[in-house]
Amino acid sequence: MGNKGNDSRIDYVEFNVADIAASKAFYGGAFGWTFTDYGPEYCEFQDGRLTGGFTTTGPVGSGGPLVIIYADDLEQAQARVDKAGGKIVKPIFSFPGGRRFHFADPDGYELAVWSAR
Repeated sequence: MGNKGNDSRIDYVEFNVADIAASKAFYGGAFGWTFTDYGPEYCEFQDGRLTGGFTTTGPVGSGGPLVIIYADDLEQAQARVDKAGGKIVKPIFSFPGGRRFHFADPDGYELAVWSAR
């Protein structure tokens, strides 16, 4: 197979949120993400590898695909999520290939953080 570049790879994740400032505070505090505002209803985030957005233009809801974030130090990541106001919904557990935990953000979205260590 040749180099496909970015074709068919996850490129962007968008969350409908109730409060953009609160979402920025949570994800900035827990993971160090940076943000670019595009008006009062939209904010783009950058995690250093992937970009996505927060918008208030749609209904907030839980469910959908599970977005998984990588962490070199899983315990430290869980502590940052706790400190930023996230709710741990599945504490750290092992699976083939590593360990992970699941959390809910302030709007109820469930995400996971994993590590190979």
